[in-house]
Amino acid sequence: MPGHGSPLRKLGFLTIGLFDPEDPAAGHQSTLQIIELGERLGFDSAWLRHRHLQFGISSPIAVMAAASQRTSRIELGTAVTPLGWENPLRLAEDLATVDLLAGGRINPGLSVGEPMHYDTVKHELYPDSADIEDFSYARVDRLARLIAGEKVRDFSGKHGVVEEFSNRVEPHSPGLRERLWYGAASTKSAAWAGANGFNLLSSSVVFVDAGQEPDFGLVQQSQIRAFREAAESAQARGPARVSQGLVVIPTDSASPAQREKYQRYVDERTPRTLAPQGPKGMLFAPDLIGTSEEIAGQLFAHAGFQEVDEVAFALPFSFEHEDYVQILGDIAGKLGPALGWTPSQAGEQPPSGAEAR
Repeated sequence: MPGHGSPLRKLGFLTIGLFDPEDPAAGHQSTLQIIELGERLGFDSAWLRHRHLQFGISSPIAVMAAASQRTSRIELGTAVTPLGWENPLRLAEDLATVDLLAGGRINPGLSVGEPMHYDTVKHELYPDSADIEDFSYARVDRLARLIAGEKVRDFSGKHGVVEEFSNRVEPHSPGLRERLWYGAASTKSAAWAGANGFNLLSSSVVFVDAGQEPDFGLVQQSQIRAFREAAESAQARGPARVSQGLVVIPTDSASPAQREKYQRYVDERTPRTLAPQGPKGMLFAPDLIGTSEEIAGQLFAHAGFQEVDEVAFALPFSFEHEDYVQILGDIAGKLGPALGWTPSQAGEQPPSGAEAR
């Protein structure tokens, strides 16, 4: 596991893909440019948050399809797609299609549960079945089975002269099932993901169990260990992967104005990290800001980070394109190497944030 003597194996980043509602195309183009930059800098993966009825990416699958044609190596994922908004069969078709277009680079991250603010949208989302929809783990299990190529129906073969039908989801993308991730914030969900053959996305939010000390790093550590224990017991696949996603803001090449803006952002968000929030005990991780050397020191001391060998650092939600360029440049050029990571482009040294611009 990472430490001063153990290198970070995979480095990725996560973006929400914000846009101006008066000019949404520009924000989507910016997101694609950031993914292209990520590949040039040697990042292993780029992940998209999924946002519905907001001014962020509502169709990450479409964006991943576009990004797959602009890149050749970087892995593309969702963190996460809330399945309460999706028909698993149709989603399985879309994911397999994009995975084939991308050459097997898609990492779908998933979650279940009732859609956010469900009462305000259920009349449009499920006008005839809103009160009987199943938002449990069974929904993501169904998607996984469909992606794996399990039979959908008995009917298959030719019908008439031309039409030919399959009894499984088409197209089928071999290997995609092994690249499904589950976004878990509780011990229960982490253990379920491990027992059911998913990789684990552990982010900057966790739920504190009863009697558990509200220390973010320790809670995250215990959830990752519960995931691995369940995955080991299931023995249904090879080693399960775990990725951690904290917000990091390196300031090595930032301008004074950027440093001031970044610090304001962190200061505004810090109060919510001081104690569990709401009836479910939601605990937020503090944002990490400072030089890459300072952030690396904080990560090496972080109990959750000590459990992983790959990360997908989250970009702050509301910054400008040039801010993301600077942050990604510093992560690839300074923070990643400080954590022992080697860029995926062999022999090419990632530029610093200033040089990347």
